[in-house]
Order: sequence, then structure tokens, then C-alpha cells
Amino acid sequence: MKTKQEFKKLTSKQVRYLKGLGHHLKPLVMLGREGLNENVIIAANAVLTAHELLKVKVGNGCPMDRREAADITAEKTGSEIVQILGKTFLLFRANPDRNDELKIKLPKN
Repeated sequence: MKTKQEFKKLTSKQVRYLKGLGHHLKPLVMLGREGLNENVIIAANAVLTAHELLKVKVGNGCPMDRREAADITAEKTGSEIVQILGKTFLLFRANPDRNDELKIKLPKN
């Protein structure tokens, strides 16, 4: 897993591109009454490895607020927060081992 210093910050152009890709996604990970537990992190890692982009929904019963949940999830999965909107947030983590045709190709600058 990357340390905080190794993260490559996304440019505003890349963030806009990823927001566009994430707009139509359905949340594949949900945070409920138990909040952010090990099973949620395992599920988030699996989705990020497979798809590189993950939408997470924070349920009404979740003890964490959306910003805190997004920060902790991003830190534990080695991903970057693309967007926090309403009760959902969008995370991105590039997967260099993914098939080139399926890889998300970020715009330069």
C-alpha cells in the first residue's frame, strides 16, 4: 500500500473526467450501522482492484459523517477521493495490472 507521500494528486481535469465516469455508477459498497469495518475495506479493495473506480453510499444509520468515512476509506485502500456528493463518495485507485483495454486512461494535466 502506498504511503501518503507516494500519492499522485489528481489534476482538476482528471477529477472532472473521473466524475463523468462515476456519475452513472451504482454504489457497490454501503456503509451502515456498523460503520467502516474490515469487511467494508476488503470489499472496497476488491472493487477498486477490479474497476479502479468505486462509489460508496453512506447510510442513514452510519455513525460516521461522509467526509470522515471517505478520508478513512481512501487511506485504508490506498485510493484518492474524487468527489463527495450528498451521501455518496467516489474513490479512484489505478491498477497497473489491469488489462490495457479496461484500464481507466486519465487525461494528461
